[in-house]
Parts: sequence; structure tokens; C-alpha cells
Amino acid sequence: MCFNGVHIGESMLTLPKAVLSILAGLCLLAIALAAVAAGLDEPLLLVASPDLKGPYAQTALIVVPAGDKHVGFILNRATRTTMGKLFPEHAPSAKVAEPVYFGGPEAADEIFAVVRRNPGEPSLRLFGDLFVTANARNVDRIIETTPNEARYFVGFVGWRPGELAAEIEKGFWFIGSPDPALVFEKETGGMWEELVKRLGHRTAPLHRGEQET
Repeated sequence: MCFNGVHIGESMLTLPKAVLSILAGLCLLAIALAAVAAGLDEPLLLVASPDLKGPYAQTALIVVPAGDKHVGFILNRATRTTMGKLFPEHAPSAKVAEPVYFGGPEAADEIFAVVRRNPGEPSLRLFGDLFVTANARNVDRIIETTPNEARYFVGFVGWRPGELAAEIEKGFWFIGSPDPALVFEKETGGMWEELVKRLGHRTAPLHRGEQET
């Protein structure tokens, strides 16, 4: 018999049921991990598990593959600053009504503009008609022509090869389909709780020995 490329001899049939059960469980785990790995080739919505502590607690992110790595932006970390405060000498920046969002710790001194159309090169298509650019000329043009049709982030989140898959395997993140509307949500204070419930999960951390149902 051949299962998932592995030949199983007749002697396997004589193994105790407990051993066979363990082997079956390992096979299912391998299949699940393969499915996760395959899914990481597509844009994702990541929602922090309520058990995740630290700087990413109660965050929601859009994430896209970048070669063998992944990059993303935290959607629900509005700062208390604005583009006008960051660039007081650039008068059009004062027209941006929304606050700047903290996108992540990587390149935290850079401004990233996420827009619903191609802003020109250099830029990165995230998914659908959603693009991001950190090019100064592009960002200036967006601010000067359509200042409130973009979401402005400082920094981004980056994962080295295999890091995101390992975090998902450990249960740090819930996975969903990315929605462009989330990127431009005006009120993000309740975003995390809403998304956790939408994905069918609990919002309270598990107690020791407890399993999610």
C-alpha cells in the first residue's frame, strides 16, 4: 500500500491499534502542515490568538508572500500622530485626516502608503487592486492629489523563511481571507475582537489544560 508516497507493508497491519493510531495522527499532522505551507503562498489575514502576548497581542494584519519570506502591516495600531505633524514643512500633508498607523517594527522610519490603485513603480501589489509604495515621489503625489484615499503606515512586519509557518503551527495566529475594506477601516479599536468572533474563535485566553472547542 502506498500512502502519501510512503509504502506500507503487510506487517504494518499487525501493529497494535495504539501504534497505528499514533501513526495516523502523525500522517494527519503532516497533511495539515502541508496545507498550511500551501496556504502561505497566498495573501492572508492574520488575527492574533488571545493567547499571544507581547507587542503583537490583539493585532490584525494583512500579510503577503515576498519570495520565500513574508511581509505585512498591522491594521489596528493607530498612532497619535498625523502626516501633518510628521512633515510640517510639507503643506499638503496637513490635509490627511486619519492618523498614521504603526505597521510594524521593520523600517519604522519609513512611510508606506497603501492605495486602491497602482501608484506606479516602485510599488508592491498586495492583493486585488491594493498596492503599497514607500517611494518618496509616489507618496508625495498621493498626498498632494488624493490625500485621504490612502492608509499611511510607519514600518512593517517581516518574517524570515519558515517563521510564519512555525508561528501558525504554534497557534499564535488565526487565519482568514484578506479584505481591502479592513485596511481603510476608520475605527479600528474593536477590529481584533470583531475579527476573532467572525473567524469563529474565542476572545478570552485559555486556562491551563483547557482546549478550544
